[in-house]
Amino acid sequence: MTIRRALVLGGGGVAGIAWETGVLAGLADAGADVLDADLIVGTSAGSAVTAQVSSGLPLEDLFRRQVDPALQAREIHAELDLTTYAATFGDIMGGAKDVLEIRRRIGAWALEASTVPEKDRREAVASRLPSLAWTDRPIAVVAVDAETGQRRIFTPDSGVDLVDAVSASCAVPGIWPPVRIDGRRYVDGGVHSSENADLVVGYDRILILSPTPADAPSPPWGGLKEEVDGLRRRGSTVLVVHPDEPSRTAMGPNPLDPSIREATAHAGREQGRGEAHGVADLWTSET
Repeated sequence: MTIRRALVLGGGGVAGIAWETGVLAGLADAGADVLDADLIVGTSAGSAVTAQVSSGLPLEDLFRRQVDPALQAREIHAELDLTTYAATFGDIMGGAKDVLEIRRRIGAWALEASTVPEKDRREAVASRLPSLAWTDRPIAVVAVDAETGQRRIFTPDSGVDLVDAVSASCAVPGIWPPVRIDGRRYVDGGVHSSENADLVVGYDRILILSPTPADAPSPPWGGLKEEVDGLRRRGSTVLVVHPDEPSRTAMGPNPLDPSIREATAHAGREQGRGEAHGVADLWTSET
């Protein structure tokens, strides 16, 4: 029997990009390279990392793009107080009859919000990507239709520009502008789920990198725990890696602060080296 492996990369701002890149580099350092996954699913920050690691650029070069100021992407600084942001979401959700209505409300709020111009944001996202073309590898990038609240999955066969797909997946509501694709407007895939791990149902070995702290509360409609439970009930072996204490310290309170990239990538790399034994057990097991 062929063992199918999936890598899931969750959302978490520029901090999440730096941390996931560092963890993947640290895993590879210690002999647990997971980039041969049969499918990579990326949401928000994870969509950028998905595009990066599937570009063909070596992991060491991708890591240098996080820690070397001369190579770093041209990110736009944004203030994000997570406590205030969560309270805003609480107000938006109040009285909603179902989760789809919540997502539509978030989308409507995002469409009305004053943000940087879409062109400027697109240029910043493009600067993250070593290649602006889709790979021929099986990858998926997740966004949410701002009007309908429905999830959309972009793949190399979608006929959608890669930069637009990643920009849409990373369009944090109220912070970054919704992205126009095929006459629709899209917001961050995290509006559906920070990881969207349900998209890898049927895969045998699943590694999930979640920049969200392990003790973070789940949204009312369920979160990563529910997704992982569902995968395991269907027979998958799943390992979830959250930031350890040094990584959380390096990330700081604002995940959209570009100044934390170097420290966070280094902390993630150290964590990846420490996680490598368990990941290798998951990834190389044939039973």
